Amino acid sequence: MKEGLVSIIMPSYNASRFIAESIKSVLAQTYQDWELLVVDDGSSDNSVDIINSYMSGDKRIKLFQGGHHGAAEARNIGIRQAEGRYVAFLDSDDVWVPTKLELQINFMKQGGHAFIFSNYYVMDEESRHTGKTVKVPTSISYHEYLRNTIIGCLTVIIDRKQTGYFEMPIIRSSHDMALWLLIMRRGFKAYGQQETLAGYRMVGNSNTSNKAKAAFDVWKVYREIEHLSLPYAAFCFCGYAIHAIIKRL
Repeated sequence: MKEGLVSIIMPSYNASRFIAESIKSVLAQTYQDWELLVVDDGSSDNSVDIINSYMSGDKRIKLFQGGHHGAAEARNIGIRQAEGRYVAFLDSDDVWVPTKLELQINFMKQGGHAFIFSNYYVMDEESRHTGKTVKVPTSISYHEYLRNTIIGCLTVIIDRKQTGYFEMPIIRSSHDMALWLLIMRRGFKAYGQQETLAGYRMVGNSNTSNKAKAAFDVWKVYREIEHLSLPYAAFCFCGYAIHAIIKRL
């Protein structure tokens, strides 16, 4: 585990429309001690060619072939290959602001935090800011997060030296939520940085765009992974639904 290194996990599947912009946002980081682990999950477009073109210019970018097993397993392949103390996540259609890593690593070190996240803005498929910014609390605990899934995967950094090893549970669309809960169950709060450090792209065919399926996966996390009682799961689900509506207004 390399002390100052940030391992950035990027799953890719037929991402040729957006992945160059995502990679460029990593290359533009003011914090330069990073590796970008791109895991292609069996793309049928020219995503791999685009990734290779950036790899040839920067040895910090690494490509792994993930077959076709979904985003959770693709992320886990990246996690298994990661050499950094810090693990960050960026999807192949999202972007970071140039100071994202620098500000977040400073925030982690100053507070001694193991798990952090930040505000992010929402953009459309043409990279235009929609005017919506998701603002996060200064901290969130396990039971608070069960009712408010406010943590954006694209903003998270985890200090593995503190948390120990982890992987994402293999489910369709809420594997990131399940991982955050796993980290919190180990006794770590998540701390919210108040700067807006990333851009989330709304894409019509994304898993989370299907709200019913996403809600079903949240319910599966409650019952099958966290093993919440039926009444408590229902209580948490009501909070989740309310906060999901507020987040999208």
